[in-house]
Amino acid sequence: MPHRPKKKVQTQPVVFQPDSAGVDIGATELFVAVPPDRAEESVRSFNTFTEDLYALADWLTACGIKSVAMESTGVYWIPVFQILETRGFEVCLVNARHVKNVPGRKSDVLDCQWLQYLHCVGLLRGSFRPPDQVCALRSYLRHRDMLVKTGARHVQHMQKSLTQMNLHLHHVVSDLTGVTGLAILDAILTGERDPQKLAALRDRRIKASEATIAKALVGDYRPEHLFTLQQALALYRVYQSQILDCDRAIERHFGSMESKTSQPTPAPVGRQRKKPERNQPQFDLRGHLHRILGVDLTALPGLSTINVHTLFAEIGGDLSKFPTAKHFSSWLGLCPDHRISGGRVLSAHTRTVKSRAAYALRMAAYSAGKSYSALGDYFRRMRARLGAPKAITATAHKLARIIYHLLKTGTAYDDTVFARNETRYQQRREHHLRQQARDFGFTLVPLPQSQEVS
Repeated sequence: MPHRPKKKVQTQPVVFQPDSAGVDIGATELFVAVPPDRAEESVRSFNTFTEDLYALADWLTACGIKSVAMESTGVYWIPVFQILETRGFEVCLVNARHVKNVPGRKSDVLDCQWLQYLHCVGLLRGSFRPPDQVCALRSYLRHRDMLVKTGARHVQHMQKSLTQMNLHLHHVVSDLTGVTGLAILDAILTGERDPQKLAALRDRRIKASEATIAKALVGDYRPEHLFTLQQALALYRVYQSQILDCDRAIERHFGSMESKTSQPTPAPVGRQRKKPERNQPQFDLRGHLHRILGVDLTALPGLSTINVHTLFAEIGGDLSKFPTAKHFSSWLGLCPDHRISGGRVLSAHTRTVKSRAAYALRMAAYSAGKSYSALGDYFRRMRARLGAPKAITATAHKLARIIYHLLKTGTAYDDTVFARNETRYQQRREHHLRQQARDFGFTLVPLPQSQEVS
């Protein structure tokens, strides 16, 4: 039999936690286990009221506990985590998939004892959680995202009401919530029915002619559909007002965060939109992100200000918890997850990870694929070899590694580095083609400058 080389075995020192406890999180009750020699009753239950959580912290202190392990169950773990962390405990928040008990005999008491045992022998790893200021920003951003999505639902309700009245305004006007659309909707709801008068409210920038808009506004104005249209429009405006309030809170929170650089924000890279997108915050978000992160991540191909905002709110600007870019990419679920048994690779698919940061990187990778940059060339090359889904993942992986390097070193993005790599790739490709031609008995001859195909 051929000799198989020995594989390098990675060993990690086992870190024991003798002063540890395990908490099984519930909506109304908590079960806590400590080592049997720390209390006469090593497992106790507590309610989830605030005074009971303080009593839990006092009991853990009396038992000499220094580290506490708990599962990330919904949002029920957040108050427990915050109170215990404030009281000076080292809180280990673990993924529920990593602590599954042996099958059978499952109960809350056994779950907390199993957590305590795993944590005591050093078999648990805590999940990544950014600093409190970043967590607060994340709450603002996720709430704002909910407001934007709910406001979009009411736009769909308005379109449905118009369709039921056979009014085709949203078909001839691209943005129903723009200047022209809102002016016409307000006039309809105040009782105007003349198509010519309604079409006269058309803004000069609308491509559709006044006659086309007037033709689209001839329909069956029924009271029940006008009522639903009025309700949907009122709710849409309420959510737009709430989004503005949320933007002001986000701007105030940005102002309280520490700066990493006092340099002015660099000029935007590439062609910019004449006006900001509708759902983009109405303040200098890019300037705040550059000031806090110390680098301008929007210089990367495909990364918009909203993408960088999402990344910062999910991971923050300090990536010291990740030893290398490989660890960071693995946490995002953007690298192959090799499953090996018997010396055979059973699967190398990426893990299924529900991460807003990974989703933002995938969206940025898709946008970068349309750009004339080194990353765009890489995306198109991977798409030709592997298909679009895998090309998006591979490009998002490369973006994650670049972002990790920029945030760790604090250096600005330099596209010339990737341009040199692209040049070396083209040289290797040319050498390979020449070798193939030589093997078939041919010689490659470059075309004259006047006949080169661009």
